[in-house]
Amino acid sequence: MHPGIPVGVHVRMERAGRVLLMRRAGTGFFDGLWSIPGGHVEAGESLRAAAVREMAEETGLVVAPEALAVEAVVHRLSDTNRIDFFLHADRWDGEPRILEPHKCDGMAWFAPDALPADTVPYVRAMLGRPPGDWFLELGFPGL
Repeated sequence: MHPGIPVGVHVRMERAGRVLLMRRAGTGFFDGLWSIPGGHVEAGESLRAAAVREMAEETGLVVAPEALAVEAVVHRLSDTNRIDFFLHADRWDGEPRILEPHKCDGMAWFAPDALPADTVPYVRAMLGRPPGDWFLELGFPGL
């Protein structure tokens, strides 16, 4: 039997050329660093369903599945072998707010070329990739 690889889903939201970031806190994983909203895909859940759920849980935003497009895939070696899917939401309902203060202590919009220095490294790499570069591998020996 092969162990599964944790799958994450992250949603890039832009308004007026700025990307929504949240500062992680209290989770033991990248605490104090900025990231885009997202989380783990649960068993039996599609990527889009996970993205819709995570956005509602973390930000209160209502995102329709058809408003989400896959933007990039990051295969990374972190604490374990992980695969993260990055989706882009082109529309949503509501105003973002922190709904999980035990996991997030800040939320702000940032220009993609002026991200905070303390941004999660693989999120920074994804946001800084050239157009058309949809697949990244990070943290593996020889890369």
